[in-house]
Amino acid sequence: MVEISVKEDKLIINVKGITKIFSLRSELTIDIKNVVSVKSTLGAMKMPKGLRAPGTAIPGLFYAGTFYSGSDKVFWDVRHADKAIVIELKNENFKRLVVEVENPSDTVAMIQNKI
Repeated sequence: MVEISVKEDKLIINVKGITKIFSLRSELTIDIKNVVSVKSTLGAMKMPKGLRAPGTAIPGLFYAGTFYSGSDKVFWDVRHADKAIVIELKNENFKRLVVEVENPSDTVAMIQNKI
């Protein structure tokens, strides 16, 4: 799970708990101007993942880390699909972030208000 906040013009994604180890990341910082869209999704676990490098995958149960899907680099941190959101990006290291948050609807609304 991650905690998301906005400070000045940055979207801060803090990876929490043991998923720091599985994803090999503790924080991502994104320019808010590079956020194209954000939405909650119940179908996260069915989304194509691609090749994992580096990270952890237990198919259908848990995904954490960096995955390459075609030419897209995607960061995953999802265990509970019902709490997943997808953040589409431009001009960033990652094309997309698929992350689990405590309250998807509130998080999506907060990010949408900032973009």
